[in-house]
Amino acid sequence: MAIVGAFDVHRRQVTFDVLDTVSGQVRRVQMRPACRATLRQFLGRFAGQGEVSFAVEGCTGWRFIVEELERAGFEAHVADPAAVADARGSKRRAKTDRIDSRQLRQQLVEGRLPESWIPPVLVREVRAKLECYHDLREEHTAWVQRVHATLFHHGVPVIEGALSTIDGRARLAAGEGLSPAARQSVGVAVRVADALQTELDERGKELGRFARRQPGCRALAAQYGVGPITAVAIWAFLGDTRRFSSSAQAVRHTGLDVTVYSSDGKRSPGHLARQGPPVLRWALYEAACSAARRTSPDLDYYHDTKERIDHKRAAISVARKIARRSHHILRNLGDTAWQDAA
Repeated sequence: MAIVGAFDVHRRQVTFDVLDTVSGQVRRVQMRPACRATLRQFLGRFAGQGEVSFAVEGCTGWRFIVEELERAGFEAHVADPAAVADARGSKRRAKTDRIDSRQLRQQLVEGRLPESWIPPVLVREVRAKLECYHDLREEHTAWVQRVHATLFHHGVPVIEGALSTIDGRARLAAGEGLSPAARQSVGVAVRVADALQTELDERGKELGRFARRQPGCRALAAQYGVGPITAVAIWAFLGDTRRFSSSAQAVRHTGLDVTVYSSDGKRSPGHLARQGPPVLRWALYEAACSAARRTSPDLDYYHDTKERIDHKRAAISVARKIARRSHHILRNLGDTAWQDAA
């Protein structure tokens, strides 16, 4: 290995730490601006220098770094941010970009870099679409909740199907019991929610068509409660499960595992790790909520957990079961799970 380096990526600059393993020379420089053109020019200086490897944390901005490394024919490594922070340990001095890039480079040289799976281009594109869909859903929910909050604040009785029925929309338009300003706010919220719903419908149709054609998504959708969109989300964000040694590791990747802090015999209550992709947790939870239906194969397990604790944690427990099943489904499919949609 002739050249080993690491990037610390920020919106305005990229700090890199590069070691020439032959001469032992180390260079630390900042690139501005943080864009493809600057990075491509920087990587050009390493052309024809044998093996070249770079590492970058899996935070926002890793995609263009990896794609430019792949374009240049260099080896790319993406490090798990949580594991990198854990390896850093307690802060004894101010954390800087140079320290971060140096730490990544040292871990790569020593073979102890906590690597993340680098998804193929197809998965990267689908992930971007899913993140957009998820953001639209959250925005839509927020505006609908704003409508109900405004009605309640003015003492207006609950309007059943306020946005989903003709009668409900007519009552909102009439503004019964609302002040002029509140009536205007509700009108704005309804129009924004309608625009968001239009985008949601378009994105949902596109993801649904992909789910029906892609082998891995079709296999995942065979599970009870997993629909076309949640199947695509699990497929894209769970990734190639052959990199996990067990289904427990797959659950840990989702962030649905429980972390417990223990010190001197005192054990604090556990909380969800939430280290995995938010879209993946959302998809698993949405699928798990179907366990409350009478035809669900997990109905008994769901009810037992619900009686002992509550609905939310019962659904989370079922979500973990779906994550384990999905791990085995994708693992057994092998390379077929990652074929492009026919």
